[in-house]
Amino acid sequence: MPKSVTKFVCDECGGEQSRWIGRCPFCGQFNTLKEFKIKQVLPGGAGAAKSVKGASAALPVSDGPKRLRDVLPVANKGHIPTNIEELDRVLGGGIVSGGMILLGGDPGIGKSTLLLQICKQMASKDYKVLYVSGEESESQIKMRADRLQVDAEGCYLLSETEASVIKDAAEKVQPQLLFVDSIQTMRIEDITSLPGSVTQVRECAAFFTTLAKQNNMAVVLVGHVTKEGALAGPRVLEHMVDTVLYFEGEGKDSYRIIRSAKNRFGSTHEIGVFEMTERGLTGIADPSAYMLAGRPLNISGSAVICSMEGTRPLLTEVQALVTNTQFPVARRTSTGFDYNRMVMLMAVLEKRAGFRLADKDAYINIAGGLKIDEPATDAGIVAALASCYRDKALNPQLMVMGEVGLAGELRAITHPERRIQEAMRQGFTSCVMPLANKAKIKIPQGFKVYGAENISEMLNAIL
Repeated sequence: MPKSVTKFVCDECGGEQSRWIGRCPFCGQFNTLKEFKIKQVLPGGAGAAKSVKGASAALPVSDGPKRLRDVLPVANKGHIPTNIEELDRVLGGGIVSGGMILLGGDPGIGKSTLLLQICKQMASKDYKVLYVSGEESESQIKMRADRLQVDAEGCYLLSETEASVIKDAAEKVQPQLLFVDSIQTMRIEDITSLPGSVTQVRECAAFFTTLAKQNNMAVVLVGHVTKEGALAGPRVLEHMVDTVLYFEGEGKDSYRIIRSAKNRFGSTHEIGVFEMTERGLTGIADPSAYMLAGRPLNISGSAVICSMEGTRPLLTEVQALVTNTQFPVARRTSTGFDYNRMVMLMAVLEKRAGFRLADKDAYINIAGGLKIDEPATDAGIVAALASCYRDKALNPQLMVMGEVGLAGELRAITHPERRIQEAMRQGFTSCVMPLANKAKIKIPQGFKVYGAENISEMLNAIL
């Protein structure tokens, strides 16, 4: 039996110390070091190659460095489509064999529902899928599967939290796809800490990574998120996996968004838009029309912007409200848009265009709950604020796009033609863009483009 060593692990960052100290030297937090007894050989750790059956055959010992041209490509390097179009878009074409995917989201957002729908699609194509749950029993999963009409022969269920038992089940079933729901409930018996602790989450993730690479099996780990929206557990968890997906959406709304934060096999800027129905998640093929549905017309403080989410142009509405303040210091609130950038744009609007906003409360909201972080949407934020300040509605068939600099200039943006095509498809007849972009594009017939060098010219054209 291997000897155990005593280590002190920080609950906040996962930093390790050989002795207890009052303050963690890595994250600076006080009284966060906890004592753990850890075996020197851990599944998935430094001695994992000896502790996992078949490891020597799956991972041969390296015979030294090789020239790049001499390295043989992987035999199965393609993506396996899930037949869920919005999910395949985010993954870059599908699931890669041997890949590790980390799916995070708020409780009740629909993570387990999405996994069962993937089970249905993959198992129907003669792929074996093993669904492991540490939070629900097989009967509870079966109830949800019946509601979603999941009854494929190749779908296997297991309610277990012990990593070694899961490994034995995977070796018996030999699935091409393994779901672990969730990583915070898994444990390794050699570690004395509780499930969900920094050490357990880190070592369990390493264990399943080793299992995936050795058996050429794709593994999807479900992760809980903190109240700030970040994945719970050590930061190293995101570095260990190949793909990190965030499942976003408000519980009271029916739409859901899957966003890629990391993807070694595809783009990290794609999003997938879904609608939650009684039959599960349904992909939305035209998210622009969905986001603009119910948009009020001829109301001040409303502007339409176009952001590029990967290869997809997405139209959405910006709502602004500017009113006299009742407080000594004016309030600023931003939903779906970076707060600091909103304050900067208001300062530019006041300094370069003469708007007096110091004594005004200002509120910005991206309709539909979408989070926008592209600089090309700056002009739309400025237009919405100016529209509400002057109480003048913008043309409802007008789209605004452009990056705003500190001098008030409109800077060039990427993919202006694709944004215009999406606007025309949604029935828009005109747009405002930087003059540098207008001079380089071919304007479609029947579509009017206003070019502006700065925000003053832009506001004069649209107001």
